[in-house]
Amino acid sequence: MSSRSDRFLTRIFLLQALTVLIFIALLGKLASLQFGRAQAFQERATFNRIRVVRPEGERGVVYDRDGRMLVRNTAAFEIALIPADLPDDPDFVVSQQKRRVLYEELTTLINQALWEVSPPDIEFEDDGKAVPSRRTPPPLTFGINEPPSPSVMSVDEIDQLVLQREAGSAFQPVVVAENLPRDVALRVIEESYRLPGVVLQLQPRREYPTGAKTAEIIGYTGPIPQETMQSYLERGYNADAWVGWSGLEFVYEDYLRGKPGRKVIEVDVKGREQAVLGEAIPPEPGKNLILSLDMELQEAMFQALLNGVNSWRSESAVAVAMDTRTGYILGMVSLPTYDNNIFADGITAAEYASIAEARGEPLINHAISGIYPPGSTFKMVPAAAGLQEGVVTPRTRLNAPGIIYLPNRNFPDNPLLAQPFVCWIYKEGGYHGDVNLKEALAQSCDIYFYKLGGGWYVTEFEGLGAPTLAEYARLFGYGEPTGIDLPAESAGLVPDARWKRIAKGERWVTGDTYNMSIGQGDVLATPLQVTLMTAAVANDGLLFRPQIVAAITDSEGHLVERREPSLIRELPIESKWLDVVREGMWMAVNWEYGTAPKAALPDIVVAGKTGTAEFYDPDIPRDSRGNLPTHAWFTAFAPYEDPEIAVTVFVYNGGEGSAVAAPITRDILRSYFDIKARDEAAGSRTLLERMEALQP
Repeated sequence: MSSRSDRFLTRIFLLQALTVLIFIALLGKLASLQFGRAQAFQERATFNRIRVVRPEGERGVVYDRDGRMLVRNTAAFEIALIPADLPDDPDFVVSQQKRRVLYEELTTLINQALWEVSPPDIEFEDDGKAVPSRRTPPPLTFGINEPPSPSVMSVDEIDQLVLQREAGSAFQPVVVAENLPRDVALRVIEESYRLPGVVLQLQPRREYPTGAKTAEIIGYTGPIPQETMQSYLERGYNADAWVGWSGLEFVYEDYLRGKPGRKVIEVDVKGREQAVLGEAIPPEPGKNLILSLDMELQEAMFQALLNGVNSWRSESAVAVAMDTRTGYILGMVSLPTYDNNIFADGITAAEYASIAEARGEPLINHAISGIYPPGSTFKMVPAAAGLQEGVVTPRTRLNAPGIIYLPNRNFPDNPLLAQPFVCWIYKEGGYHGDVNLKEALAQSCDIYFYKLGGGWYVTEFEGLGAPTLAEYARLFGYGEPTGIDLPAESAGLVPDARWKRIAKGERWVTGDTYNMSIGQGDVLATPLQVTLMTAAVANDGLLFRPQIVAAITDSEGHLVERREPSLIRELPIESKWLDVVREGMWMAVNWEYGTAPKAALPDIVVAGKTGTAEFYDPDIPRDSRGNLPTHAWFTAFAPYEDPEIAVTVFVYNGGEGSAVAAPITRDILRSYFDIKARDEAAGSRTLLERMEALQP
């Protein structure tokens, strides 16, 4: 009995001791939590309850000179997940299982809602993912696309993005579905009470009302590129912000961007905002741009170019209109084009490929990035240089047979090795005879300009020579970027002896100077550079830097900055010599033997210069007589007595400048003066004119 009692008492004692030890351990743990880790837990609780959000500032908009809106902001409905608010479990596998159940439930809910709305441009893949329809790929239209189609991520895509986001910022939303109809978004968010971490977002989007007609100028926006993310974050951008990728959207990013605000909010267990703590800093909207562009003229130029170009023959074409008195760009069209609205909601790889790989390279602004031999439009350079340098006078006559032969420098006495140089008229069985400079410009006489540029050994006529010709070409703006406020401008090429030695390993010869004198050989220029040259001749020697943005305002329309005309240089050419060049251009349009009668207008005196530039393309065969294909050029200014507009038209593989480019230019000039007459009759002032009257 006593032995059994002793064992019982021992067990009671051990049980009591164990109870005391457990109690002591619990007290120790409690003390550790209360005193050792209390601050950490409090910070974690605050971290889960208090959040700092940075709402985006609205991006600035863009107007033309008359106040027509070319870029505006819209909002798209999005469903997103906040990774920090998703189901969490110490066991990673269990946590992932719970989350995938949530993802499946969410995507099913969204897809069912979309199915009930049944948009015609939605398809569902085998895994249930909703995507834009692929039945009709996005066309390269000349209008505005339909509103962007809704899209929904798959469960696997959501899972992958959430894990990536958790490794960085767990409070940054993961967009699950975008471009949702309002009814669908609201129906989904009604069920969010049982879907932790699900939020509704209004995502700002850019909308381009003029679409393809101004895409190369305006450009488009997109998410911050990953390779430049850090630099944008250091400048105060949110990681999910959209930034300018091309055109004015890119160049004027620092003006257009809205600056994020800041507010501290308290959220409930599902991450929903309950209260704002402290004083919120509102977001700051971006600045607005007012362009020198006249959208009515831009549309007329666009249509004139479309109507005048044979799309089966020509893969690209350009029209540029500039105010000769200021350098402001009035219109700029580059074909083929694309609709920049395609980029507004995030372009897919297939959509981008369809544009980037299209014939004619639609994403390139050929007005500033395309470089081509300028052909006879270049002849105004040697004309002005020859007069200024005293090589010729307005009365100097040079004999211009249809063909001349330049002896081989190594075998000068062997006529069989002489190089023939022909005039365009020789191919038609004619010649120009003795002509002066104005007649040579009007008739675009190649032989005259061969001799003017490179000299003629028979009469010991020296000519300008290659160094002087290159010097004047650069003075007129060739061989260097114009500095226009658009990205990716090409410099073109003014060749010289040093360039040829490095690029080709050959010596410069007189034949190179001959070719350069008529804008052939290795000379390359952009249509904008040709326009600058024409404007400088028209305005008596002022080479303006071309500009598209004329003024910048704040979000309330107050003038912030006015972009004054900027002079690159004043040409060192006397006015009397530029008068002679202008007279030659007048004769080209209005003289009975001129090359450009199709550019004439009945009520406005036009002066201009044709260009038909040979080029080599392995995909374009020679004609039946063995001639190379040609680009069509025409550049002009008007009115002749008081120039105010310069226009250049370029048509790739267009044929004769006089037959193709000159009529397009005529139609553009007619539209410009009709628009001007209507505005003057109405007594209206453009938005740009009103801005210019204000002081910053």
